[in-house]
Amino acid sequence: MNYRHSFHAGNFADLVKHALILWLLQERQSRGPVTVLDTHAGAGLYDLSGDAVRSKEAEAGVARLMTADNRPPLIEALAKEVAAFNPKGGVRFYPGSPLLIARALNDGSHYRGFELNPPVKALLDEALKDYPKASGFEGDGYDLTRLAATKLQAPLVLIDPPFERGDDYIRSAETAAAIVKRDPKAIVAIWTPLKDMETFDGFIRRLEEAKAPCVLVAEARLRPLNNPMKMNGCTMTVVNAPSGTDAAAAEICGWVAETLGEDKARAEIWRAS
Repeated sequence: MNYRHSFHAGNFADLVKHALILWLLQERQSRGPVTVLDTHAGAGLYDLSGDAVRSKEAEAGVARLMTADNRPPLIEALAKEVAAFNPKGGVRFYPGSPLLIARALNDGSHYRGFELNPPVKALLDEALKDYPKASGFEGDGYDLTRLAATKLQAPLVLIDPPFERGDDYIRSAETAAAIVKRDPKAIVAIWTPLKDMETFDGFIRRLEEAKAPCVLVAEARLRPLNNPMKMNGCTMTVVNAPSGTDAAAAEICGWVAETLGEDKARAEIWRAS
């Protein structure tokens, strides 16, 4: 499955990922400054009049978010961030993880985003130019994140690959396990598409075999998992999930499934370990 960020920007899965990473950052910063590491940063800011027009996923995601009534607090927090990038109304621009995190950093906190594609890295640099506590770096995000984590204490890590490579599930699990094995206070959030449970179960087994602690899985299913060629839902798997993650994930995934899902859509929050 190819999950190119620009093609899918602002879809339902972005809403799940970004609302939860903002909550995790807020929770982690309540205990002191933190460095956030982002394995697959992307461009930072997306013009939804570009690639996203072809997929129409933003129309079914962020566009509906911004017109929805009675948004719960964690969904409202994301909506306010989106609105800040669209001061004239509408939803032309959608901020990716780098900008959302950069804007939410407290004093002493920092963001490091890694991007393998040089042209996309240039766009990332442009997006972050007004945020001195946030920086982009070119290279393999898995390797660079693991290296950076060895020099930090209790980082918050986002693993969000495009799933262009056959080993993304394997490397995501191995990277998360290696980071928390070295630093038991690190928090790692891993985004994955949800096409079928067989693929996802293999990913969870790798985390369990690596003895990753306190693994919480947050699922938002928009439709039954009966077509493995479609992204039927998504998950955020949080390793070393802090107290309160269950409730935060339930609020976010529940709203996305109920508001944006089809018949038989549902949210599930469960503990793998």
